[in-house]
This record gives sequence, C-alpha cells and structure tokens, in this order.
Amino acid sequence: MTTAILLQLPGTSQLMSFLPMVLIIVVFYFFMIRPQMKKAKDQKKFIEELKKGDKVITSAGIHGKIVEMNDTSFLIEVESGTKIRFDKSAISLDASKAMNTNVKA
Repeated sequence: MTTAILLQLPGTSQLMSFLPMVLIIVVFYFFMIRPQMKKAKDQKKFIEELKKGDKVITSAGIHGKIVEMNDTSFLIEVESGTKIRFDKSAISLDASKAMNTNVKA
C-alpha cells in the first residue's frame, strides 16, 4: 500500500486566503474603475474640442448652440435668442454626440 504524502509549502495557506480578495480587486478595476476613468477622459477631450457654433445638450436636457466660450463656461443660445451661461462640466457627452450623429445621418 502506498501512502500519499502531501507537501505543503510554508505560506501557501496565507496566499490562498488572499487570492479571492486579489481577484475581487482585479475584477473591480477592469469592470468599474477603468471604464469610469476612460469615460471621464473622453468627456474632458470632448469639452476641449467644442467650438463656437456647435450644438450641444446639457446634463439638464437643455438644447442649444454655443455662442461664446471662456475658460470655465459656455454661453449657449436656446430658443428665440435667449442665452444661458453654463459651466463646461454641464455639457453631456453622450446626449450631444447622439444628437449630432442623428442630425448628420
């Protein structure tokens, strides 16, 4: 009869207990943190590329055309010449791109 002798290396049980935690962190990074960082980077690039005359939608849902720009805000013309000043962060990337692709198509 043969007896199997299991060799246990020192420290492997500690490594095995931390492995699920490491895997959870990796999953959070690739499925939550990384996409959010990419979206923020895309939003910043979109805001930097906007110019006078571009049609945009704010995060509040207001449609308008950029009339004036400065370092921190846009002056947007809405219906019948009414102008409203918005912070640059109020422009919605997703809604503005969707509107502009529907207009061009």
